[in-house]
Amino acid sequence: MTKEEALSIIKQLREKEIASYRVSKDDFLQFRAALTEQEDMRSFRGNAQHGGEAIYTYEPGWTK
Repeated sequence: MTKEEALSIIKQLREKEIASYRVSKDDFLQFRAALTEQEDMRSFRGNAQHGGEAIYTYEPGWTK
């Protein structure tokens, strides 16, 4: 996964074009690096799965 692909997925989650995205173990570090650069990073929720994958959703206010 490239940084541009990760940013595109983040944008799609933020704009509710997709409800969730499954990040593979191999793509996790690149996706996480792009995510940590976002101002609204805390609105993204990552749910760890077996095998090192994670499912990300966009849920503003979930950490309050």
